[in-house]
Amino acid sequence: METAKIEEVIGDFINLKRRGVNLIGLCPFHGEKTPSFTVSPTKNIYKCFGCGKGGNAAQFIMEHEQYTFPEALRYLAQKYGIELAEQEISQEARESFQLQDSLFIINQFAAHFFENQLINTEKGKHIGLSYFQERGFREHTIKKFNLGFAPEQYDALTKVAQQNGYNIDLLRKLGLTTNNDRDFFRDRVMFTIHNLSGKPIAFAGRTLQKDKKVPKYINSPETEIYVKNKVLYGIHLAKQAIRKADECILVEGYTDVISLHQAGIENVVASSGTSLTIGQIQLIKRYTPNIKILYDGDSAGINAALRGLDLILEQDMNVKVVLLPPSEDPDSYVQKVGSTGFENYIDQQAKDFIFFKTNLLIAASANDPIKKTLLIQDIVGSIAKISDPIKRSLYVRECADLMNVKEILLIEEVNKLLQRQFKKEGIERQKPEEIDRPIANLRVVKTEDEPQTEGEVTGQDTFQEQDIVRILMTLGHHVFDVSENMSVAEFVLGNLETVLDSFEHPLYRTIVTSAYEHLVAHQFLSTSFYLEHANPEIRKLAIHFATPPYEYSQGWEKRDVYLQTQEMPEQNFTADSVQALKRFTLKKLIRRCEENHRKIQHASNEPEQLMTLLKVQQKLLEVRNNLAKELKTVVFS
Repeated sequence: METAKIEEVIGDFINLKRRGVNLIGLCPFHGEKTPSFTVSPTKNIYKCFGCGKGGNAAQFIMEHEQYTFPEALRYLAQKYGIELAEQEISQEARESFQLQDSLFIINQFAAHFFENQLINTEKGKHIGLSYFQERGFREHTIKKFNLGFAPEQYDALTKVAQQNGYNIDLLRKLGLTTNNDRDFFRDRVMFTIHNLSGKPIAFAGRTLQKDKKVPKYINSPETEIYVKNKVLYGIHLAKQAIRKADECILVEGYTDVISLHQAGIENVVASSGTSLTIGQIQLIKRYTPNIKILYDGDSAGINAALRGLDLILEQDMNVKVVLLPPSEDPDSYVQKVGSTGFENYIDQQAKDFIFFKTNLLIAASANDPIKKTLLIQDIVGSIAKISDPIKRSLYVRECADLMNVKEILLIEEVNKLLQRQFKKEGIERQKPEEIDRPIANLRVVKTEDEPQTEGEVTGQDTFQEQDIVRILMTLGHHVFDVSENMSVAEFVLGNLETVLDSFEHPLYRTIVTSAYEHLVAHQFLSTSFYLEHANPEIRKLAIHFATPPYEYSQGWEKRDVYLQTQEMPEQNFTADSVQALKRFTLKKLIRRCEENHRKIQHASNEPEQLMTLLKVQQKLLEVRNNLAKELKTVVFS
């Protein structure tokens, strides 16, 4: 686990940019326009301040790729060239795997089956391979995209799969087998659809028959590993090229992606047989804010481009549109003019969305004032989708010039639409709750998935208990006393061992008790103990404390300006630990005083007991007041 560098692992899936000592990017687990996903190379963890998800490299792979822990470890081992001793998977072990792992395994088997049918059977070569070769696909490209062929036999795949021990119910679930135990894909060329890491998650089959009653394409159903509106065809091969080019080319069809890749244009994906969705746009946004829509020049292509424009603008992305010459698609055109000619064409013909939409709609409206009014409203509606006010104002100005109308009129129309939208969002959204952090008295927004740390438990000592837990989780591994070789955790827990059961917050009590038992067993108590704990609430809390939403200004660091009255927070663990213990003790003393005072009030008829309680109260108040004076804290009696 220590070999895996968090920034390298996550960098394979999302675009990260340096911010101080950390890296930041758009969270892959929820839709967002402003980056709140933080990666800490020094701590080797990640945390999203938008949705609250966080963890280490293995947990990211598990969450992102829907892997089990062993699958995540195998992924990381393969990435870093580490050998893992594994036994051959038996039928019993395969059936005991979690559902998602089983679905991946079966899809991988099906992909190999279709590939074998394409390459090694007479009909596969005669029909399927010939089709791909006629499209100009070379052998390397066919293997790269895992293209295949489904034979005409009604149960070819199902029969072989069952002979190899694969579960018939899972074959049906994946849509490979029908309820009548027949193959769903028959007599079709096959396109394998992959997830980000290159695992097969679904299939698309294209018929080569001329019969119009037979659907041209059929696709796998949605499953636990395949959600159509969040998948882009070819993304596993395109993601690095998209990041490098800082632009994603979006096309319509599978063969368009394949042809462009073969021509060396690799920053290209397709919407996988569906109209463009928000989930697909957000997937692209992980790697670049720039999209170039490249659709056919016919009416269907134009309408498809128009449908996607507003969705892209809503996600605060930059979009341009390219329409190919009539009767051409990306596949045919790149083969006609070559990769250089193709790239030159799309660079020259790419139009900003407002010019694209205006030119199209002006031609449709001619000189009709009513149609022109509708045209302006349509364009203004698109402009209102843009969240950046500067970008929005520039587009308003361009639209005013193009349409020869006063800019102020367009501004008023845009503002009306924005007000409606804000009003709608004000009803549907709840204002995030703000809470005080235990450190530095900063205020931050609390996320939905953040662990219960404040306010949820009504005990009076929650804040002080939380601070003790923070010290243990983030600073416990530091050396508190060099002469005695004592760690911060040993110092804190050694002073608390007689009062561990007095923690009111159940999660905090579990943490300190677990940590104490760990130390008693002579085991080193590091941050990873909490980050990799079996209890998910403890893992979540460890991430919460390990990734504060603030950092020291780079400007101050460059000027060599640091704190004057104390050490920097990460180096101030000795004083921090002592202060936390004292404040925890003071809080408990205050509680003891209150409890003893209540006993005094009820002991008025018992002189001996009253005298004893008064002496105890005098001593408690003395210790309390001395400690409060030391901490420079005012205590109200």
